[in-house]
Order: sequence, then structure tokens, then C-alpha cells
Amino acid sequence: MKPRPLSPHLQIYRPQITSVLSILHRITGIGLVISLLFFIAWIISLAMDEASYLCFKQFMGSWIGQTVLFFSLFGFYYHLANGIRHLAWDIGQGYELHIVRITGWLVILTSIIATLLTWRLA
Repeated sequence: MKPRPLSPHLQIYRPQITSVLSILHRITGIGLVISLLFFIAWIISLAMDEASYLCFKQFMGSWIGQTVLFFSLFGFYYHLANGIRHLAWDIGQGYELHIVRITGWLVILTSIIATLLTWRLA
């Protein structure tokens, strides 16, 4: 019996912008669900007493909390921009390879710039 051929693995396959953005879209979607848990914890701390709220506020002010907030913000903007790109695809626009690449890089740049601007202004 002949062994089945192996498909190309990550050491051979060169990632393309479309595959990287697809994976990042899924990762940011999961990250937004985790961010929602922090939002729920904030709401619960508000509903409890002042000490609970101050404890939550202190945690979110720490470097861990600030990191969570920063990446949550990036995930939000990335997911929003890539979702708009997908809406264009849903109506049949933007499937040309050069347009896919341009809009992919536009999604990345928009996400980074919006995140940094919001972080700076907040």
C-alpha cells in the first residue's frame, strides 16, 4: 500500500495576507469574548460595593489590566475594519487579488492607527 501524500506544512507553505488576516480575525473574535468577561466583571463590581469597584479599578490600572485594555481595543478596531471588508465581499465587491491585498493592509493600518489614537486620547 502506497503512503498518502502529505500536504504542505507550515515550514514549506508561505503565509499569505489573506490567511494571516483570517487567523487574526478569529483570534480577535475570541479576544473580544474574553474582553466581554472583563466588561461583565466591571459591571458586577459597580453593582457590589465601593471596595469591589476600587479593587477592579486598581487591577485595570496595573500593567496587566492596561495590556488587556490595549489589546481589547486593537481587537475591536481590527474586527470592525475586517468586518466592513467582509461586508463588501458579501455584496460581491473586492475579490480581485490586488484589491484583496490592498484592503488587507488597509485593515491592518486602520486598526493600528485607530488603536493608537484612541489610546493616546483616552
